[in-house]
Amino acid sequence: MTGWSAKDIPDQNGRTAVVTGANSGIGYVTARELARRGARVVLACRDTTRGKAAEQLMRDQVPGADLRLATLDLADLSSVRAFVKELPEDRVDLLVNNAGVMALPHRRTVDGFEMQFGTNHLGHFALTGLLLPRLRAAGPGARVVTVSSGLHLFGTVDPRDVQMDHRYRRWIAYGRSKSANLLFTHELSRRLTAEGGSVLAVAAHPGYASTNLQTAGARMEGRAWMERGAELLNRLLAQSAEDGALPSLYAATAAGVRQDDFIGPRLQLWRGAPARSVRAWWTRDDRASAGLWAVSERLTGVTYP
Repeated sequence: MTGWSAKDIPDQNGRTAVVTGANSGIGYVTARELARRGARVVLACRDTTRGKAAEQLMRDQVPGADLRLATLDLADLSSVRAFVKELPEDRVDLLVNNAGVMALPHRRTVDGFEMQFGTNHLGHFALTGLLLPRLRAAGPGARVVTVSSGLHLFGTVDPRDVQMDHRYRRWIAYGRSKSANLLFTHELSRRLTAEGGSVLAVAAHPGYASTNLQTAGARMEGRAWMERGAELLNRLLAQSAEDGALPSLYAATAAGVRQDDFIGPRLQLWRGAPARSVRAWWTRDDRASAGLWAVSERLTGVTYP
């Protein structure tokens, strides 16, 4: 894996990719580089105005890119269902569950879920389940890549209080939602392996990458000093969104990626070329992953075929 870069992405002609949160940050870079290598890319974005601007910029950077913009709000399960229903493609080769929120003040989704758990995990759980028949239809090479974080080490999901209703702490809630991403990938991998199918479920994380995630919570609360502090840390310590997208792109396209792999920067949890990453022991716990799966099916109403 040494020195792997976007130039090493294999030819993607004839493949269809869905990338959530493709209008900014590592989602934008992921979508652009897949399009550069010939994939048809569906830009799944919550904000249509920002999505249109991102699509135009991507077309300027990749002339001839095969792109389609579609509205998807992961914090609204009706939007997730509408997105899948209106998706014209009968096969999806690649689903990149990239969109997410970080360390927000306590908020609820349209369906009443804690915002970070609801957006980062439940929205993608529902989306993946509803798209699974189209991923299976794509045949060998289909992959689901779910973007987690090194901050999953902050804690795992508490089965007694999956949404932190009793004592909300924004960073712990974020870490738990990212552990949920890994538990989801683990359980999906187990189920795909058991059925003998060809769909691969893997996870990735960008390390410390400079995106708008770090400043969104502070901006939402009007904490200018906190927002400026996050911007300063991004400038001093973070790698670029270009580099932060490499683990996602590697997980999505590289040969040798295995079921339930977790790909991140080589310098663990921070920066560098893509490599298999360390992960907390609890993200490979079969009982915990099965329990979260059952809760997720109940909350979303999505049962995997």
